[in-house]
Amino acid sequence: MTQDAPHQPYGTPDVPRVAVHGEARLEVDPEIARIGITVNARGTDRRTALEDLTRRNNTVLDLLKSHGDTLEQLETGALSITPELTRHGRSERIRAYHGRVHITAELSDFTTLGELTTRLADLELTQVDGPWWALRPTSPAHGQARRQAVLDAVQRAREYAEALGARLTALTELADLGAENTTPYPQAPGGSGMRTMAFSTTEDAGPPPLDLEPQRQTVYAQVNARFTMTPPQL
Repeated sequence: MTQDAPHQPYGTPDVPRVAVHGEARLEVDPEIARIGITVNARGTDRRTALEDLTRRNNTVLDLLKSHGDTLEQLETGALSITPELTRHGRSERIRAYHGRVHITAELSDFTTLGELTTRLADLELTQVDGPWWALRPTSPAHGQARRQAVLDAVQRAREYAEALGARLTALTELADLGAENTTPYPQAPGGSGMRTMAFSTTEDAGPPPLDLEPQRQTVYAQVNARFTMTPPQL
């Protein structure tokens, strides 16, 4: 019986190994924009507050749904009806009821985003937050960044080998940084790709004109790679 040769994690003089780190950073246009809408209502009795909240909520939903295919996702979040007690007196007397409902919308057409945001912000007791710009999880930009990171690793390894008068012979390992529990690549300031704007309605003024410019997104990719190479010419 023959015994396998012991594993050589760092290579040998006859089969040297080179380990490199490849990375890529792309600046791309966003694909989607998310906005948050908060609808409020207040009434002296519970039914009045709930009816006003329902009416305003339906108005917001109808306006969002009128944008058809540009609306990719629509979700209703927390709903609350809260009693407000009087400040004076020991009895539990209710002064008013406050109603609130949160809505999140995701849109892919940025040409109508400013007009939609203006119309939403002009509704009664309605607050709009956003937009938050983002890429889809399936965006081809992620794959492009990973391919560039691999090419960067190969180029670095080749340059190291050429500096020694050698050449690469084989790839022995290729790994994402997350697969090796390595500290992730630090993002640049503002790298979250988010911009927040808040709008509230006014009694007399009309809706202000809004010109929303999409914020470009930063996509990162990193890999670790190990190659074997021919013996160096030292």
